[in-house]
Amino acid sequence: MGKLAERLRAFSRNRWLVLVAAMWVQSMAGVGYLFGAISPVLKASLGYNQRQVAALAVAKNLGGYVGVVAGTLSAALPAWAMLLMGAAQNLLGYGWLWLIVARQAPPLNLWMMCVLIFIGNNSATYFNTASLVTCVQNFPRSRGPMVGILKGFLGLTSAILTQVYTVMHTTDQASLILMIAVGPSLVAIAMMFVIRPVGGHLQARPSDKNSFVFIYTICLLLASYLAGVKLVQDFLQLSDDMVVFLTVILFVLLVSPIAIPVTLTLMSKTEYPIGEALLSESEPLTGEGSTSQDAQAILSEVEDKCGDIDAALPPSKRRNRRPHLGENFTMMEALGKADFWLIWMSFLLGSGSGLTVMDNLGQMSQAVGFKDVHIFVSLTSIWNFLGRVGGGYFSEIIVRQLAYPRHIALAVSQILIATAHFLFAMAWPGTMYIGTFLVGLGYGAHWAIVPAAVSELFGIKHFGAMYNFLALANPTGSLIFSGLITSTLYDYEAETQAHQHRQVMALASPRLLHNAGFFADGLKCEGSVCFFVSSLIMSLLCVIGAGLSLIIVHRTKRVYAHLYRSVCT
Repeated sequence: MGKLAERLRAFSRNRWLVLVAAMWVQSMAGVGYLFGAISPVLKASLGYNQRQVAALAVAKNLGGYVGVVAGTLSAALPAWAMLLMGAAQNLLGYGWLWLIVARQAPPLNLWMMCVLIFIGNNSATYFNTASLVTCVQNFPRSRGPMVGILKGFLGLTSAILTQVYTVMHTTDQASLILMIAVGPSLVAIAMMFVIRPVGGHLQARPSDKNSFVFIYTICLLLASYLAGVKLVQDFLQLSDDMVVFLTVILFVLLVSPIAIPVTLTLMSKTEYPIGEALLSESEPLTGEGSTSQDAQAILSEVEDKCGDIDAALPPSKRRNRRPHLGENFTMMEALGKADFWLIWMSFLLGSGSGLTVMDNLGQMSQAVGFKDVHIFVSLTSIWNFLGRVGGGYFSEIIVRQLAYPRHIALAVSQILIATAHFLFAMAWPGTMYIGTFLVGLGYGAHWAIVPAAVSELFGIKHFGAMYNFLALANPTGSLIFSGLITSTLYDYEAETQAHQHRQVMALASPRLLHNAGFFADGLKCEGSVCFFVSSLIMSLLCVIGAGLSLIIVHRTKRVYAHLYRSVCT
């Protein structure tokens, strides 16, 4: 009995268990990407026009990317408190939204609806912060793979939840909003005492590389499986039993990474006696902070002097000169560099236009004749995941093997998004599938490439502040592209079509026009013309973003050559 209790204690404090729990939380943290699936429901039930829907999308994006409060609180609160606060916000925001759509609560003014969706989506910043900060502490020497995995799972949220929605076989589309309100909150509450610092720097093992390979394999299997399932369900009429069977396999894949901490716990005494001894001697870390030994271990990782010219200078000269690219900048020093603003603008043009597509997938697919919008939301989620994993992987090859700026990979991803916008404008047969594939890949790659590039060029000492500032480019781009350009042009075309319908109905029968409920669901645009001009505009802006990325490549070639060739080789 005592041996079993010891095993359970070791299992509960295994850092791989914490990572797996964080992966599950992250798999529910990307509910913002489901807006394209719920926006048609909101528009129809609340009688909104496209500009009002775009206002909700901007509020949603602000909630998902303004993480200043969560970042500040994470320094003082344990991870379980962060997860609990995120669960409460998610349940409050999306739960109230569901009550309004389901006619269980009175509708609110548009600005109040924006506040609700802001609160609901802001829960993701608490889930992200708790998961990432804790796992960085537990995996100080493997931050790159760990962050890439967690960010990848965040991109799978909409595919997972829409598959569960498919199993429910309900005609009530508002139930998807209820699922968004309840699902992530329950998962966060269930995992809130598992996700915590556990002295992970003392648990490093030779098998860690194999463990990461296993998780990467599961990630790729998940993406491939979900893509296949979604396409099969879209083209074939499957029986209810088959849909349930496919969903069960999905959950088996999601749960399978638990095999890593289970195996390591069972094998720890015989294969890794030294590591286990270190683990048993270390004091368990509380959520309020880490021991000085942890802090030193983590700082030893982040204070990497490879390529740090400043480290070779005397203290007196270090204080009297401004930092160069490749060294640690403060936030104010970074704001004074043209390279930082070039990165910000390029990020805004690429990710902002990609996010606009995701937020308007419902209207875009309906405009060209698709009734089921969930398929494109799900597929985009999967391609988003692959873009994050692939963007990080290939850009890492570029900098490590070629010593070339990773922004060349960002330029390629922005050309992919520009191509997708052109295809959306043309609206040829099959372009919705190809376009969402390209947008998902390109958009996901932004979140793997840009943060890594900023940490290389401006240092990681103040990276948290820089990352939060960069993240603001996403909702800013959404405000410009979706809130101003796309929605304005959509409503103009919808009003033009409505006017033509009125003229036809008036000629046919004035009485019929008087009694018709044509405007019951608000303005609705049909045909490729709805997004033709806006898609061409965003395609052009993405090409400009790619041009800015190439300028960054030209300006930083010497920096990367110094960081990855002349110093680190």
